[in-house]
Amino acid sequence: MQYAKNILETIGNTPLVKINKLTADLPCLVLAKYETFNPGNSVKDRMAVKMIEDAEADGRLKPGGTIIEGTSGNTGMGLALAAIVKGYKCIFVMADKQSKEKMDVLRAVGAEVMVCPTDVAPEDPRSYYSVSKRLAEETPNAWYVNQYDNPSNTKAHYESTGPEIWKQTEGKITHFVVGVGTGGTVSGVGKYLKEQNPNIKVWGVDTYGSVFKKYHETGIFDEKEIYPYITEGIGEDILPANVNFDIIDGFTKVTDKDAAVYTQRLAKEEGMFLGNSAGAAIKGVLQLKEHFTKDDVVVVLFHDHGSRYVGKMFNNDWMKKMGFLD
Repeated sequence: MQYAKNILETIGNTPLVKINKLTADLPCLVLAKYETFNPGNSVKDRMAVKMIEDAEADGRLKPGGTIIEGTSGNTGMGLALAAIVKGYKCIFVMADKQSKEKMDVLRAVGAEVMVCPTDVAPEDPRSYYSVSKRLAEETPNAWYVNQYDNPSNTKAHYESTGPEIWKQTEGKITHFVVGVGTGGTVSGVGKYLKEQNPNIKVWGVDTYGSVFKKYHETGIFDEKEIYPYITEGIGEDILPANVNFDIIDGFTKVTDKDAAVYTQRLAKEEGMFLGNSAGAAIKGVLQLKEHFTKDDVVVVLFHDHGSRYVGKMFNNDWMKKMGFLD
């Protein structure tokens, strides 16, 4: 009989799916690494389990412990599933810009959720970075995950996502395009692919209000670049240790409006019901058109599922209120 011993054994080996209508004007083949097939419906399942296993192995996470993390939702889901299987408690700290669905989903799988204001500096005691660190210090037998600087995040994608893409494309991949947030996916996948073929180009998709693109191009961390934005799951107002800028060939920035509109278009034109960062990612691919030729194989990674954005990007009243739909 074929079966997984628990839900964690179903993580990975997600399909590559050809994008047809939205990329009709591009000369190349565009394939989506479709990460919603993971049991927590996102790419973050991979690194969540890896971070927990590595913390168990070196004693940072002890039996019966409490896992504490600041999350935009998806890492929390992966951590929560692993915690259920392995017997840990979870407390997650989220910014108030995240969708209600993400908060509800985390509570549905038994996690405690605290909500903090988005529009404060990272070092502000109210920020979700600061609150999660403080909780970890105050809670007995707690482990603070810190996905931004935790090397197991990058390692998970170097060990699983990168090799899968290389194998699935039979080594024919020429470009990898992905939204950048904590940096684990772009750095882990990018490192593995460039070790197989140094000519592969790695492109990060950034958002307006984030520091990545300017920092990559100039080496300057420009606080004037930082302002609140609506796109979820990509961009940062900090420089996570997991973002290996040497691996990344370039960034393209996508507006909040384009990210939201293309999230809807993926659903309506490709039958791909995906999260907000997927809209940003496919628009990023289209913006990079001049870099592609007819012989290229472009892989774009889609992080998470549309069910977490039903009240936002898939709600036309919300879209109109934001000025994203006429």
